[in-house]
Amino acid sequence: MRLFSHEDLVFAQALAHIAATNPFLPERISYERIALNREFVKGDPVWSFHPELWSEPPNVGKLGRRAEETAARARERILKDPEGADRHDLELYEEVVLYMIYHRNRGHFFDMIVSPSPRPGRGRVAFYEAFASDANRFLAIEGVRGLKRPDVPHLFALSWQIRRAFHFVFTLIVGGSMPAARLRAAVWQSVFSHDMLRYRRALFATMGEFSTLVTGASGTGKELVARAIAWSRYIPFDPRSAAFQEGHTESFHPLNLSALSPTLIESELFGHRRGSFTGAVTDRTGWLETCSETGTVFLDEIGELDAALQVKLLRVLQDRVFHRIGDTEPRRFQGKVVAATNRDLEREMRTGRFRPDLYYRLCSDVIRTPTLRDILADDPSELGTFIRLIARRIGGADAEAIASEAEEWIRKILGKAYAWPGNVRELEQCVANLMIRREYQPVEAPSAGSGAGLARRIDEGRLTADDLLRHYCTLTYWRSGSYEEAARRLGMDRRTVKAKVDATLLEELRKDSSAGRSTSGAT
Repeated sequence: MRLFSHEDLVFAQALAHIAATNPFLPERISYERIALNREFVKGDPVWSFHPELWSEPPNVGKLGRRAEETAARARERILKDPEGADRHDLELYEEVVLYMIYHRNRGHFFDMIVSPSPRPGRGRVAFYEAFASDANRFLAIEGVRGLKRPDVPHLFALSWQIRRAFHFVFTLIVGGSMPAARLRAAVWQSVFSHDMLRYRRALFATMGEFSTLVTGASGTGKELVARAIAWSRYIPFDPRSAAFQEGHTESFHPLNLSALSPTLIESELFGHRRGSFTGAVTDRTGWLETCSETGTVFLDEIGELDAALQVKLLRVLQDRVFHRIGDTEPRRFQGKVVAATNRDLEREMRTGRFRPDLYYRLCSDVIRTPTLRDILADDPSELGTFIRLIARRIGGADAEAIASEAEEWIRKILGKAYAWPGNVRELEQCVANLMIRREYQPVEAPSAGSGAGLARRIDEGRLTADDLLRHYCTLTYWRSGSYEEAARRLGMDRRTVKAKVDATLLEELRKDSSAGRSTSGAT
């Protein structure tokens, strides 16, 4: 017996792909088109948050309603012949049902996220009973071989995690450019891996054991990435108390390593016993001990960590064991580590300032944040998006006027070619300066050796004519900030300039610039 008509089968197969696909990658759109066929509504190629009033894409509601109808028809066929269903059809049926139940409850999950409670997600969850009833009614059907009885608390916890992850990745990492879209997709993978079905089966219990390293220039939102990951972790649900083990907002423990002395860092991380050093008047519990199994310790500016503490952190990552300062009792670290740096750790390892063994414990999952220059090169209109978001945060009721004035001033005075060396953090200060004083004086960061390498190669006669053009086009694009401006300066066609820009050389220039800012004391 087949559970699905041809039309329902095509829908069910496409919906299974949607459930397993990273929602921030373009593949989702192609599966939506297959699933909905003539009902599909074409929209933006990527999901992104804009400061204007955002409404949910129409395809989401259409998929939910279609899942309801398809699941109901398939269930009726199962009830008529419980032993006759095809195993593959039952697997597809399960995916359709899970999507349907998630769709029914996503509004309730959203209400939990935006709850005014100081500890959202804690306390009894009233709609769990309805969720469990749906899961058992559609999946716990007696006499059906090949249909596994659902682990309802796990499915509930997973649904809550998916809803949180989408919300925080979507709202914390803004912008419609492809660099921003790729960053959202990378954060989603960091939470769930590339295989959602494997995550649902097994990885949900082990993903916290893998550290995440966030790299990128100063001001590119590395802490926002860390928060999105921390607030999106799997939190078990206890059906007896009808409550989650922990609230998601309680699970993030940030520590800026560049702001503290080695002794204070060690005390903050590991804790200490009373009398273990001058000023230790009481016992202290460190973040590694405070952090629960579902929690995350965020180590910002990991490249600044003292050599002795690198050894101690390495042991925590290897063995999940640590000691308080002045104490011999071993304690276990249960949570996840997210580290961030604007330094080139490969260079730091070559100079002996960063331990390779620690790096290789951190780099199982690496996320690179794009610069504002990268974002604007892909989509110049994103400047207005960021300005309006900043203005809404600092400008209150007059935000729109502040945003318009700032955008006009920036385009007129700084121009499209301005490189924004301080990234979004600099843009925030620019908008604030313009709001307060109606002027902004940028401080250009030193371009550490950005042209020195080219000059040296020319002087040594090591470049062919084609190499020279490639190097110079890349350097001009790097300094001008756009293909249009680089083409104007070079007197060349924009397409020619774009073809000559060398991605490897461009990355070297970015690393040199980042290293220059680090050396000059930028944070």
